[in-house]
Amino acid sequence: MIYILFSISCSVTVAVLLKLARRYKINVLQAVMWNYLAAILLSAVFFKPAIKDLSVLPSNISLALGVLLPLLFLVLAASVRNIGIVKTDIAQRLSLFIPILASIFIFKEQFDDYKIAGLVIGFLAIVLTLIRKSHTKSAPYAFVYPVLVFVGFGLIDVLFKKLALDLTIPYTSALLVIFCLSFIVAMLILAYTVLVRKQKLQFINFICGMVLGTFNFGNILFYMKAHRSMAANPSTVFAAMNMGVIIAGSLIGILIFKEKVSKLNYVGIALALAAILFITLSQQHAV
Repeated sequence: MIYILFSISCSVTVAVLLKLARRYKINVLQAVMWNYLAAILLSAVFFKPAIKDLSVLPSNISLALGVLLPLLFLVLAASVRNIGIVKTDIAQRLSLFIPILASIFIFKEQFDDYKIAGLVIGFLAIVLTLIRKSHTKSAPYAFVYPVLVFVGFGLIDVLFKKLALDLTIPYTSALLVIFCLSFIVAMLILAYTVLVRKQKLQFINFICGMVLGTFNFGNILFYMKAHRSMAANPSTVFAAMNMGVIIAGSLIGILIFKEKVSKLNYVGIALALAAILFITLSQQHAV
């Protein structure tokens, strides 16, 4: 579970940095592109992947992830802009349904009573935590955005799990290829905004992107490590990660950003803690 804790910490830090980026008028698209450059450099320096490893990568999975990661960011930004943060966050959290179903039908995971109880409580926690008023008016055809967020995040979780299960290649080499592909896709998108929309490149966005990339690198790295260390229990990683981000993100929102939270939200946070407890008990019981 230690890898999940590290991944949660990095994931919440990324969310905080993105929130601060909007406050300080940082160009998020530019920062995201440089974020992948930071991830590439960290992968190359710390893992030193061999060239022979890079030649046998599962190109279908790495290519899909390399394209999906930056594109999903754009979908996420468009969703927030068109339907608001609250509804977008709900779609992102409910995407947990997809990897849980994959755990049952694709990865053939066995569920005991503790895990079933933890998942049921966890889904209830998601609903209660995300019950908030939204004042953003939806644009025409706005229903497309939460659907894309829901499917996109769920699919990425499943793809990372499949990549973690492939023991024929080092996951460190796989991550380097994915980060390179994501950087190329993000660079092409940014080139369009600079050449066509006449957007200026700014050095501050490069600095912010490198910081963002450091924590994004840690998030994905520890997420992969968690899946490999608990290969027989993918739902444990999916659910514990989701619940942990809800708890940590909610506490930071309350304590640091002074966000307004209802009584139902507090009940949801408490239930998320209970869900993690049941899921942890399930993992210990399996051992």
